[in-house]
Amino acid sequence: MRDDVRTLAEAIDAGALRREADCLLEGVRLLNVFTGEIARTNVAVAGGRIVGIGEAYRRARETFALDGRYLLPGLIEGHIHVESSLLTPEGFAEAVVPRGTTTVVADPHEIANVLGVEGVQYMLRASQGLPLDCFFQAPSCVPSSPLETAGASLGPPEVAALLAEERILGLAEMMDYPGVIRGRPENLEKILAARSRGKVVDGHAPGLTGEGLVAYLTAGIGTDHECTTLEEAREKLRLGMRIMIREGSQAKNMADLLPLVRPESARRFLLVSDDREAQDLLREGHLDALLRRAVSLGLPPHLAVQMVTLNPAEAFGLSDRGAVAPGRIADLVLVDSLQDFTPLLVFKEGRLVAREGRLLQELPRLQDPATLKAVQVGPLSAKRLRLTTSGSRVRVIEVVPGQIVTRGLVLEAPMADGEVRADPARDVLKLAVLERHGKTGNVGLGLVRGFGLREGALASSIAHDSHNLIAVGVDDRDLLAALEEVIRMRGGLAVAAGGTVRASLALPVAGLMSPEPAEKVGAAMDRLCGRARDLGSPLPNPFAVLSFLALPVIPELRLTDRGLVDVGRGELVPLAAD
Repeated sequence: MRDDVRTLAEAIDAGALRREADCLLEGVRLLNVFTGEIARTNVAVAGGRIVGIGEAYRRARETFALDGRYLLPGLIEGHIHVESSLLTPEGFAEAVVPRGTTTVVADPHEIANVLGVEGVQYMLRASQGLPLDCFFQAPSCVPSSPLETAGASLGPPEVAALLAEERILGLAEMMDYPGVIRGRPENLEKILAARSRGKVVDGHAPGLTGEGLVAYLTAGIGTDHECTTLEEAREKLRLGMRIMIREGSQAKNMADLLPLVRPESARRFLLVSDDREAQDLLREGHLDALLRRAVSLGLPPHLAVQMVTLNPAEAFGLSDRGAVAPGRIADLVLVDSLQDFTPLLVFKEGRLVAREGRLLQELPRLQDPATLKAVQVGPLSAKRLRLTTSGSRVRVIEVVPGQIVTRGLVLEAPMADGEVRADPARDVLKLAVLERHGKTGNVGLGLVRGFGLREGALASSIAHDSHNLIAVGVDDRDLLAALEEVIRMRGGLAVAAGGTVRASLALPVAGLMSPEPAEKVGAAMDRLCGRARDLGSPLPNPFAVLSFLALPVIPELRLTDRGLVDVGRGELVPLAAD
């Protein structure tokens, strides 16, 4: 406490010009997120805090002459699943800090579905001491549905214990909105546990409207990142929700929703990525890419910057950041242009941590053996992949390009030798989901259209939300080869054709993440996607599309280890549609 008092006293002295600042950013064009004004000025930093703004501040132990570059607050990600980048928190920090991101609010929902509380604790430990402040939300729906087999379960006692952690800011996206509307006690206990601590509750209510939406909000839910239409977002905005406009690697909603952002309502919006893949982080960027996209669509730069700085800071009670103002943490980003937003310098608590796209320090990796035992699958055989039906017409999952929703189709069954087979001529492929947590040994089988494979198979240990093994393919032999490679790697992604593995990426950390740097992971993903294209798939990243086909809380038709799920009806349905 005495050290804190001394540091604060020294900062106050520097702000009052009684002592030198630690560093001075001289001649910047400061974008004021409170007023939208841009003014040329100096910014002084001491004790990791901003202590002065103005021409009077000229003395510091270190001075950066910045010649009219634009100064922004450090960028804040309001909703992301770090695991979906395929990177550990350390690798994620290496990828996003040079892009100007200095704070993230993450939902560790993916690893929680595999390892439970221990998975969340791993994320907390692995993210300590990074040049990136990682805050988390307590996962609300683990498992997300009784229609799949998860690796763990978080009930009200476990959620309440997580909410006591200082870096856990609230309850993560409450996906079971039907349960909330029906007053399911377990859901309400979790919500009240967050509210009683003064912590936020995030929402997840795709397409919810009318009285159901009112009931959902009455529980105290404050945000939503699942809006896909202007009408949906407008209704939620009018009822008091903060709207998170999502532009991720898969779900891209910015173009549809941005017309709703106006000066009078802009403070109720955040730009978030939700899921951002390693190769996209490297090639396009993180929140800087969202800023470029928003401004290119016509949003004034100062409003766009608000949506990744001040707005998320206020939404999550982070009053010590989100603006360049006296007393706030000196998380700062310097850019050349308010159209391009490419970071030149990134400061974390007043310390230069990245320059021209490169992190200036090497980050050690946390070794955690508990995360390496997350794929438990018994011996496989082609017999377990055999699919039959009693009808002539079958239900087929159809991929919707650019969205994570699917459509449910009914097609003539592709039969051969008494079995349901893939029919690549109609782009109908076999889909398999295998329980991987050592609990049931379930195998769910179905059909999917939209991958375009002419031969071969893809397999993955990433399948939202329970992250069982999932595979899509033309031939059972290749399905088996790809799945066996994933099991051998203790989690990962694989492409197989002609009975052999053509490319793979190991994800041994909970079967979700690689301990390797982002560059290596991104290069491996490029190879995997390239091999999939060689086999006929037109999808930019078919593995990302594959990962959502087992998600039983997003419409319309899904496949879990327990079988086909009609999401609208909330129940398992047979393959046969006769």
